[in-house]
Amino acid sequence: MVWLYIRLCRPQNDEFADFLRRHGGLHGIGENCRINPGVNITDPAYVHIGNNVTLSDCHLIGHDGVVGMLNLAYGMRLDSVGRILIKDHVFIGHGAILLPNVTIGPYAVVSAGAVVTKDVAPGDIVGGVPARPIGRTEELARRLQERTDPLPWSHIIRNRAGVYDPETEAELLALRVRYFFPDD
Repeated sequence: MVWLYIRLCRPQNDEFADFLRRHGGLHGIGENCRINPGVNITDPAYVHIGNNVTLSDCHLIGHDGVVGMLNLAYGMRLDSVGRILIKDHVFIGHGAILLPNVTIGPYAVVSAGAVVTKDVAPGDIVGGVPARPIGRTEELARRLQERTDPLPWSHIIRNRAGVYDPETEAELLALRVRYFFPDD
């Protein structure tokens, strides 16, 4: 059903989050979330997502797939599943992998390509394989504010209503392209 919705409706990330809230089988999902349709959630019943969370095309893996092979190879009856808890105000980057039994945030950032094998402290930015702290979100926000203020389109960013407006986005795109490619 999810693949059909993605293919037919081509949802924006906020629309896809709303769809998953109703039909995704997640343990829970908060408000103001953005989930890219390319997210892979292997065990949605074990995933809880807080408020204001953005998931890029990442992977949330709630089980250890090696169990099936080990059970047959060694005549055992093993199980290895765990929950993934993503607290409020979290960003998970493209290609990141969250493994079972981790808690992320609040106010945390998981960098693109990171593999999270243990909890991420509130306000930490983690990256690498395995993921480890590489910064703090407060410092990132300050640096990005300093870089945003002098941009020729900063007035648009400051005045955005938070709702997608095609005209505003077209103006923003044109200003950015002229800025990045002034000789064209």
